[in-house]
Amino acid sequence: MNLYPFKFKPILKPVIWGGSDICKFKHLEPQDGIGESWEVSGVKNNVSVVADGPLEGQSLDELLAGNTTRLVGKKVYDKFGKTFPLLIKFIDARDDLSIQVHPNDELSAKRHGSFGKTEMWYVVNATPDAFLYTGFAKPMNPELYVEKVKDNTFTDSLKKYSVQPGDVFFLPAGRVHAIGAGCFVAEIQQTSDITYRIYDYNRKDAQGNTRELHIDLAKDAIDYGMHDSYKTDYTPEQNRPVELVSCPYFTTSLLELNAPLSQDYSNLDSFIIYIGIEGSGHITDHKGNKVSIRQGESVLIPADTQNIDIHPQGALKLLETFIK
Repeated sequence: MNLYPFKFKPILKPVIWGGSDICKFKHLEPQDGIGESWEVSGVKNNVSVVADGPLEGQSLDELLAGNTTRLVGKKVYDKFGKTFPLLIKFIDARDDLSIQVHPNDELSAKRHGSFGKTEMWYVVNATPDAFLYTGFAKPMNPELYVEKVKDNTFTDSLKKYSVQPGDVFFLPAGRVHAIGAGCFVAEIQQTSDITYRIYDYNRKDAQGNTRELHIDLAKDAIDYGMHDSYKTDYTPEQNRPVELVSCPYFTTSLLELNAPLSQDYSNLDSFIIYIGIEGSGHITDHKGNKVSIRQGESVLIPADTQNIDIHPQGALKLLETFIK
């Protein structure tokens, strides 16, 4: 079977903090309260399904089982096996998300039989007062952490960033973080749904119940180190990839195009995912396959693709991610 660039049916997640922008951004019928769209997912019970083409209706798990190294690359398959290693999301926060942290590979394997969760955010849109938390702004240790959560002063110790479109944040497993109201982000992460909720502003649901917290579990998962800045600095350039993040789990670049771009992947040995941030265009590969891409769409390029050409229609902004 000839593998081709794949689009998947979005998995929309209604949540109490979700907004109304995801469906509009993705050119879907309006729905309110959608907090996340899972674009490419191998998470159990949330596996993506091919949207079109000869393999329409197949799940990502089925694609991987039938094609292994052709789909993800030999190095990637040897490392991650039959689990697709990345989860791609759009997140629309109408209200503040909880303060949380994700365990690393070692702790996740021990406690949950899962991968850890290192991730990154690219801010797509933001209201004028939008912000997020990431990392510590003041010295912290396990004992002080517990004390400050209990007396409702934990957020005072976190680094708070006002955000605007184009901002990038890398969040290795162990870094405390939270998305604030008014943020619309693209998230690239390891395939894991393990989250330890630390603090939720003492909010209650309609029945008067507070959400479950994982204060003790998080205590051993947190990286208590401090950094001067937790924001990723980069200089945008036209018509060439600009690397934003490179780690063992993914490498992500920004492409801002107003002219065609050719990409040679013959030595990569990994799948590639393109995430549409603005504009539209199309992608052709060396096999003669052609796929359109526009704002709000994500396209998975199989690892057996040697090269592609990207043709913007006017201007096109994409995130490109793969595993080195």
